[in-house]
Amino acid sequence: MSHPYQVQDSMSLWWLADPGAPQRIGTLSLQDQRRKVALSYDPAWIASPQGFALSEDLPLQMGLMLPAERDTAAGAVDDARPDQWGERVIRLIERPARLSLLEYLYFAGDDRFGALGVSLQMEVYVPAPTAAIPTFDGLADMHRAVQRVMAGEAVNEQQRRLLQPGVSMGGARPKSLMQIDGASWVVKFSEAGELDSPLIEHASMQLARLCGIQTADTLALPLPQGHTVAVRRFDRNGTQRLHVQSAHVALRAAGEAMGYPELAQLIRRLGRPDQVRAQQQELFRRMVFNILIDNTDDHEKNHALVRGADGFYALSPAFDVLPAAHGLGYQQMRVGALGHEASIGNALSEARAFGLTDAQARQTVAKIASQVAQWKAVFNSLNVRDGDIDLLAQYLDGVHLHEQRRLC
Repeated sequence: MSHPYQVQDSMSLWWLADPGAPQRIGTLSLQDQRRKVALSYDPAWIASPQGFALSEDLPLQMGLMLPAERDTAAGAVDDARPDQWGERVIRLIERPARLSLLEYLYFAGDDRFGALGVSLQMEVYVPAPTAAIPTFDGLADMHRAVQRVMAGEAVNEQQRRLLQPGVSMGGARPKSLMQIDGASWVVKFSEAGELDSPLIEHASMQLARLCGIQTADTLALPLPQGHTVAVRRFDRNGTQRLHVQSAHVALRAAGEAMGYPELAQLIRRLGRPDQVRAQQQELFRRMVFNILIDNTDDHEKNHALVRGADGFYALSPAFDVLPAAHGLGYQQMRVGALGHEASIGNALSEARAFGLTDAQARQTVAKIASQVAQWKAVFNSLNVRDGDIDLLAQYLDGVHLHEQRRLC
């Protein structure tokens, strides 16, 4: 039987690329009236051949490194915290005596996103206890457990084992983990609403692939009502765990604005030199696709960079891509000279930041627009409900986006 959690103001941070041989990175501590989580590297991590700076604002040197803002953790450590849904699970199920950011980091557990781990003990990696990841057979039980959390109701011990709080970098949608054919997948459920959003997300990801965009693998899994969507984790390679920075952390570390052109330029510095141009053009395709399908929830935590064994970073597969069905006309990240405006003209305005000539950019936009124009056929082929397609058409085929496609 595990001992109850005892409140403490410091914990240890670990590198779990090989989960069987964890390496201590340093110490996490609460600072500034317990509103910030700081990192101090361990001298052994600095001296180790495997040691590296977790993000550009966490240089590999001795000293206490604090985030600039309250209610955040230092640098890339901030990506190891649970998302909004994970915090909700921790509040309802773990119910620790205190809920600072350090508790959220700890209770995110061993299967959190990325390759970092948090331990109560300083010299040994001892994560928060979690159960084995369920298989597909547990989907119905997992769904019932999620529904109870959404309703604010207590869950029993069996249901508790089906919920993993640290599975993504951002988002409030209900989710957990599942093993499918030996691989780890994030399983995302719909919130109460009129749309079968998990199936729409699956269809949107297939449409993105037709546009030449690299996407995470997805599966649409049927439920008694609607679907859930399973997204294969890109922070795992077999048993190996991969270090991932959200665009939010990477751009903040570089002192850059949260924008697509800024991220494209950051890739020049962090990416493999022989792949920079291709990576920038991939990001441009994603930006244009998001504009044309009304994905205005394209915030900087829905873009990520994955660190390779050579120390260079590459864009993760696209994820969390689906129409917002709001028709706001503005993207979360800056698009171009007109700021956040969701228009093709704005996307083309800074094409050179993506390594594209004006002619190349226009050709790319035209190809994506021609594919997006067929979105209804793609969604129909994947059994998206007629009513959902009619509702989405109000935005995807509305005056603004129809005009954007016509201009391509």
